[in-house]
Amino acid sequence: DHQASQYIHRKGYFSMVLQALVDHKGRFTNINVGWPGKVHDAHVFRNSGLFRRLQEGIYFPDQKITVGDVEMPIVILGDPAYSLMPWLMKPYTGALDSDKELFNYRLSKCRMVVVCAFGRLKGRWRSLLTHSDLSETNIPIVIAACCVLHNLYESKGETFMAG
Repeated sequence: DHQASQYIHRKGYFSMVLQALVDHKGRFTNINVGWPGKVHDAHVFRNSGLFRRLQEGIYFPDQKITVGDVEMPIVILGDPAYSLMPWLMKPYTGALDSDKELFNYRLSKCRMVVVCAFGRLKGRWRSLLTHSDLSETNIPIVIAACCVLHNLYESKGETFMAG
């Protein structure tokens, strides 16, 4: 089945995309789950409700944030796979001067919140997220439930110890 082959990861196992927007406290504020693992991240994002709402300017209701005494638009952070948008910051690519390298370094430090949130999610629910006898239709439901439970742990300030 051609459709089923789209779920087979390059390493040979079944995979499904979980694309998430993570806030500054490591909580998932928007998730998109269920796309086959072989589908490119940028394609998943461009076909999401989140993308449409960001494009229409309705995802962040007040659209501005004040940092110090500077009013700035609210943006999301992405990796190089995504297209640059007025509401999406991504790293510079190609030949970089020192200013661009510094920008990329600082952006990368900010994105660590996202990397760590995914790490804690996978660590907390390793048995559910790594090996599953669930059907293809139930896997997204379980992943979404894991994200909700992750947010509860995060909002209670529970520290996660990998082990």
